[in-house]
Amino acid sequence: MSALKPIIGVLGGTGGLGTGLASRWLQAGYQVIIGSRSIDKGTAAVDKLTTVMAERGNNDISVSASDYAATAREADIVVLTVPFSHQASTLAAVREQLQGKTLIDTTVPLVPPKVSRVQLPQQGSAGQIAQEILGESVHVVSAFQNVPAPHLQAEQKMDCDVLVCGNSKEARSSAIELVAAIGMRGLHAGPIENSAAVEAMTSLLIFVNKQHGCHAGIRITGIE
Repeated sequence: MSALKPIIGVLGGTGGLGTGLASRWLQAGYQVIIGSRSIDKGTAAVDKLTTVMAERGNNDISVSASDYAATAREADIVVLTVPFSHQASTLAAVREQLQGKTLIDTTVPLVPPKVSRVQLPQQGSAGQIAQEILGESVHVVSAFQNVPAPHLQAEQKMDCDVLVCGNSKEARSSAIELVAAIGMRGLHAGPIENSAAVEAMTSLLIFVNKQHGCHAGIRITGIE
């Protein structure tokens, strides 16, 4: 790990959430590796991010593309941003490379076509699935489920909080530092089991977005 900032690997980093998070961390001076099953897609995402950063006046960035295994191996902190249908297979493929590291899992158990209806898995939550697959040597943190991807990609202030769940307080603190780096407030929200409530809230927000034509987030009140 760098003495200054950890290297961040984003698995599934070619999608809206992945590129949105990557752009924010690049702007904050982090080195980012875009992990993709397709090197062509990964390279295209890197080219797009490089262009976006240049348009924002930032030409001094470090971003590269690699496959899933290499990304998980080379990164200090790994972020998973794949759809729920690909979560288990992706994690199983990089289980060895993730041992001893922190994984930030953004997965939401959405089941199309009724994505605005809460449908939690039998295991309790996507976060719990990740912890079961990877084992206790990997510090799984669940976060970013309620953050609108369009807002991440746009150059605007993020007026929402991020609830961070995980069994390791140190790993949660590391995730909260990354939340702060992209301009939001991260809050300790308890063990990985609590991610069920956060994940369920995503379907609720999708319903709110449809009803009000917006990209809603959440704010926790009463905290200084």
